[in-house]
Amino acid sequence: MKSTYLLISFLTVAFLVGCKNQIKREINELVIGRGQVPSIARDSKNNLYIVYGTGDSIMYSFSNNNGKEFSPPSLVAVLPKLAASHMRGPQIAATTDGITIIASNKPGDIFSYIKDDSGKWLQTGKVNDVADVAKEGFMSLSAEGKNTFAVWLDLRDKHNKIFGARSADGGKTWSANKLIYASPDTTVCECCKPSVAIRGNKVFVMFRNWLHGNRDLHLIQSVDGGNTFGEAKKLGNDSWALNGCPMDGGGLSINKNGDPETVWRRKKTIYACVPGQPETAIGEGRSCTIASVNGKNVYAWTENEEVVILKPMGMKKVLGKGSLPVLTAINNQHILCVWENDNQIQAAIIEL
Repeated sequence: MKSTYLLISFLTVAFLVGCKNQIKREINELVIGRGQVPSIARDSKNNLYIVYGTGDSIMYSFSNNNGKEFSPPSLVAVLPKLAASHMRGPQIAATTDGITIIASNKPGDIFSYIKDDSGKWLQTGKVNDVADVAKEGFMSLSAEGKNTFAVWLDLRDKHNKIFGARSADGGKTWSANKLIYASPDTTVCECCKPSVAIRGNKVFVMFRNWLHGNRDLHLIQSVDGGNTFGEAKKLGNDSWALNGCPMDGGGLSINKNGDPETVWRRKKTIYACVPGQPETAIGEGRSCTIASVNGKNVYAWTENEEVVILKPMGMKKVLGKGSLPVLTAINNQHILCVWENDNQIQAAIIEL
């Protein structure tokens, strides 16, 4: 009897472990429209917003019912030579004044757009104050309250650096550009998108550096709203020696305590990392992203040409074919994932 009981216990544990590690497939996906490189945002009223590019057109869709349905895509603007491929695409953020969108063109300029009271989109000007310096097209946007902060790869003085600008009026006007980081080894990684997240007066910027031949992620912080930044600190203990660019910038989120949480790729492995602590391997793939929900982290990435999501209890789900996933919380129990698949923007609601 004892051996039979031990055998049953072993099989039960094996079954539960197998269930935990099993990849389950989501089926409740939505097709938003044709396009590439989506970006998403949520406002204080839980409305959800998506922006993406198709050709030279910046397209927009929204949901006011927790992502169950999205509006038909509408045109924000036509920006000739819009950068909208390979992680380059329009970015969106929600402020207390409304929605802010930034988009770059291939000559290297970043333009901002807001909605007026009638619902019409207005181009409010350029974010970069020196012409044609954002030629790489890699940029990110974050907002809280009225404050918005944009970061990008900047080629002024010929080498890629991390620059940023702040808007205190929801994207109507932008501050003088701020040098956030310049690598002592000439350039930061040339083809990896930086990330930005703001919380109160804190601004966190994550980017892939190029130091001593290593392409490692670094985090730099401001405590005065982006006026000044401290020392850039490497994330993780190990390094990636690489003579080339992985085109993979990782993801950044702020947890409920106001602290940064990061996810990024080194070689084929996806790592989660709290700044100042060792990295933890969570999977294999590329194009990873993160969202913090009610004190827990949710991750998504591309693996074997499919978008997968890792929920807080370790359950891994396949959402479908595609790439470039982005995440935002709907509430404490649900999260929205949006991704690109064969020139279509798709979305799925995931229960946590």
